[in-house]
Amino acid sequence: MVYKTIVAVLQDEDDAARALDVAVAYAQKSDAHLIGVHAEALPVPIASPMGFPDAALMGAEEDMSRERAARLETLFSQRMKRERVSWEWRSMYSFSGDSALSALESARCGDLVVAGQVDPEKGAAGSPDIETLIQGAGRPVLVVPWRGTATTSAKRIVLAWNGSRQAARAAFDALALIVQADETTILSVDPVASPGAQGALPGTEIAAALARHGARVTVENRSSGDRSVAEIIAQTVTDKGADLLVLGAFSHSRLKEMFFGGTTRTTIENPPCLTLLAR
Repeated sequence: MVYKTIVAVLQDEDDAARALDVAVAYAQKSDAHLIGVHAEALPVPIASPMGFPDAALMGAEEDMSRERAARLETLFSQRMKRERVSWEWRSMYSFSGDSALSALESARCGDLVVAGQVDPEKGAAGSPDIETLIQGAGRPVLVVPWRGTATTSAKRIVLAWNGSRQAARAAFDALALIVQADETTILSVDPVASPGAQGALPGTEIAAALARHGARVTVENRSSGDRSVAEIIAQTVTDKGADLLVLGAFSHSRLKEMFFGGTTRTTIENPPCLTLLAR
């Protein structure tokens, strides 16, 4: 797949630059059209000490939102003109002010969605809802970590493989990147926990399918022991010096992940590198 329409979710000024570094690089590689999406929260009624709506405070809050949106639009448009990328800007207002939620409609008509992870110290209120974006968009979402260097060369890739529909979707959504990589490691963690689900030799069939496209692949099986699957995946990314992790999202129910944690949620919260998730 060639990514010809890329949607960049820009929550605030801090994550926008990092997300755009990745989005612009991918857009330039495939001569793609880049859509920037940002949302601000609708003004919340604020009561005065007398119990009446405080128009002055509400107006000041609305002015701050408009100014922030204008700064992001300027940052985006100037970058696009400088990089000579085909682009458009979509600024929205919603009750949540969550740019990821507001980007859903745009994302469903794109080939690839890029979302920057916000510094966790800002708290959940300042972070885009990447989980819902992955669940609702139906398109691959590239999560840019809030720290470290997110290279866009993707010379070494780790594909987490558990034989699920989600893993298959992620593998083929990332095919354009996999065939260009120097090496792709197909990683199965605790494959004997579900014998038959992935065949006699876990990972070999998807490896053969990708190799027919010209991908250079190796298969590796690891045991988690007393560690989580997410920890094993992150360790493999480190061991391989991988630039990109490809992961099928929510192969277990999202409700289960909410209550008990899970590989997808852990990876979204702390991606070991640039991470493509698909469902």
